[in-house]
Amino acid sequence: MRASDRAYALLRSDIVEWRLAPGDVLAEVEQSARLGVSRTPLREALARLVADGLAAPHAGRGVVVSAISLEAVTDVFEVRLPLECAAVRLAASRGDRGVFTALAAEFALAGRLIEDDDGAQDAYYALVARLDQCIDAAAGNRYLLQAQKPIRTHLARVRRLARDNPERLLASAREHEQIALALASGNADLAEASMRVHLHHSLQHLLTPAGGKDDPPDTS
Repeated sequence: MRASDRAYALLRSDIVEWRLAPGDVLAEVEQSARLGVSRTPLREALARLVADGLAAPHAGRGVVVSAISLEAVTDVFEVRLPLECAAVRLAASRGDRGVFTALAAEFALAGRLIEDDDGAQDAYYALVARLDQCIDAAAGNRYLLQAQKPIRTHLARVRRLARDNPERLLASAREHEQIALALASGNADLAEASMRVHLHHSLQHLLTPAGGKDDPPDTS
């Protein structure tokens, strides 16, 4: 792996996982030493992060981790909606129905994973990630997958804002179960409708004043 690719991967992970928070300065000297790369590949990595929207130039401070705003998240969902709907429609017509039947059964039991401790929530999000991966594989469209990657990166950042709301997560699990069941039936219209319902509820929960830092949204 090239030095710039390694620096990019490490910094991207630090930003998504909130080890580097919005507003943190990505100083060249400090980051070069921390990551064990020279300043030239680090600059390449920073340029990629800026292009991804994960970092931004800041006058007098070089490059900083970009902020997250509700307006920006709304913009992300506007792009996410048609991409996710296209993916489930393709997956419904091309996918292995048995795979999605099994995933639906796992989501039906997901209440066991949704507790207040971080480990349980991580297990639930791993299940969501597997559904995403199975949809991507079934859709079989590399251009669609490439378009979705930056959207999912920004959504991962939002998810880490604070502890998750167990009530919303349980509702999210039921919504994911319905998506998986629709895919298992091969019904593209139902799969798209189920995805639209899930994304609508996720965004509305995010934008609700009560869904602030003490009650953050699920965006899976």
